Amino acid sequence: MKKSMKWILVLIIITVIIGFVFWVQAGKWMADGLDAKADGTNEYAIVLGAKVRIDGPSLSLRYRLESALEYANDYPDVKLILSGGQGPDEHMSEAEAMRIYLVENGIEEERLLLESESTSTYENMVNSKNLLPSTIQSVTIITSDFHVARARMIARSLNLQTDAVGAKTPEVVKVQSNVRERIALIKTYIVGK
Repeated sequence: MKKSMKWILVLIIITVIIGFVFWVQAGKWMADGLDAKADGTNEYAIVLGAKVRIDGPSLSLRYRLESALEYANDYPDVKLILSGGQGPDEHMSEAEAMRIYLVENGIEEERLLLESESTSTYENMVNSKNLLPSTIQSVTIITSDFHVARARMIARSLNLQTDAVGAKTPEVVKVQSNVRERIALIKTYIVGK
């Protein structure tokens, strides 16, 4: 084998090993992200949006909303920041869809703050932080279980302490979401967004 071919093979092997290590680490981050269970001590909870369909919230968003509703009922003094913009194929912002659902299910409008400009998890966190009083340094994040680790990692980069509520992930998208989220977590770790 030529010397240059050996170097190429060595580089490929090293790349595969590094990729595998990051892949395993991302899985650990995802599991560890759920360790900080929310207990109502934070004054604010940020509910991260997901797809809105013509007939209402997608299943992923509905599960997040069910978790947010339960949390809001358990801790009636907590205010909710509903965070999510309007995608090109959505007829309303994710924040507005969440507001409608929560109000229809008995949550007082006065407890809800809407952040309807964000188009990514990073923007969710930055824009939601801007709605917080300057004295608030810790929040609860409510999102899908697979998504908690990255949301918390981004919040930490913005100097926010967090605990979390992890909503269940629909079975139909569990594998796809897990793979996609591992890649996004690795990107967030490297790039910071």
